[in-house]
Amino acid sequence: MDFRHTMKGRRALSAVAITAGLLLTVAGCGGGDDGDSDKGASTSSASPTSSANGGQSESETPEADTVLAEVKGENGLVLAITSAKRDEGGFVTVEGSVTNNTGALWVAAEWRGDESELARNGGSIAGASLIDQKGKKKYLILRDTSGRCLCTQFTGGVRQGATTQWFAQFPAPPSDTTEVDFQVGGMPPASIQLTEGE
Repeated sequence: MDFRHTMKGRRALSAVAITAGLLLTVAGCGGGDDGDSDKGASTSSASPTSSANGGQSESETPEADTVLAEVKGENGLVLAITSAKRDEGGFVTVEGSVTNNTGALWVAAEWRGDESELARNGGSIAGASLIDQKGKKKYLILRDTSGRCLCTQFTGGVRQGATTQWFAQFPAPPSDTTEVDFQVGGMPPASIQLTEGE
């Protein structure tokens, strides 16, 4: 079941990457030649391209509006959480982004956790946890049978000024728990609302 959720997350990330690539390709092909028929084609294709870009900026605006929490680390890291959904399999999948404003390449070494088993995950978000203040419980990130976290690994690090997406899966708190604190590394805790998945 863990493998199924990992593959689901990877498929979702692949779909986002392919969609972004197609949008960039369409935007790059928007230029036209000097011919009259081409101008007509360029004009007609410019409208869909503009609306596609408008759609992209519209989809980015709600995404910015759906940020559940954002915290800033002392070194210039910005962690945003955009989704925290319960799965029917008894999991919670948390997703978001991290922006590197540290002035150097960031490799997430302090986010991988202190446990020796987690060291094999390299630079990752494996050290994250959910804290249920109401139930007074701490939920650690899920792992597969070989000790790999069900989370994003920041392979190669995150360049200065870059933003990258991440996900992490946890055991689900009881159904009457609707708010938890997300904690990773030295970042301040972020209070987030849990929602039901599709």
